[in-house]
Amino acid sequence: MADEATKLVIVMWSADPSAPDRAAAPFVYALAARALELDVEIHFTAGAVRWLFEGVAADAYTDAGRTKTVRDFIREASAAGVRLYACAMALAERRRGEALIAEVNGIAGAATVVGMAAETGCRLMVF
Repeated sequence: MADEATKLVIVMWSADPSAPDRAAAPFVYALAARALELDVEIHFTAGAVRWLFEGVAADAYTDAGRTKTVRDFIREASAAGVRLYACAMALAERRRGEALIAEVNGIAGAATVVGMAAETGCRLMVF
């Protein structure tokens, strides 16, 4: 019998600032999981970590109608209880002194994600 999911970990990897239209999906899935009362974390890796730097997400619209920015999604997800983490290695590679936005809950690494993925009841999605 399969274990019941209680936690969803989303790794945001390819949905980076080079293509803001790809950034909506991870947040939509995170919000859906929160509506199902799952514990949800989003880990921003590689170039996607830049979404967590002040000013980067504010003008990045996720749709052609320009109705919602990545920053809007970040605020909405955080307000819903989604925890946001910056990858330590990605920060070391891509941060040039910029401040992180207030919604960031911490810094984590690959070992953290792999450890959670091995836990009973945890599911992992990669975008």
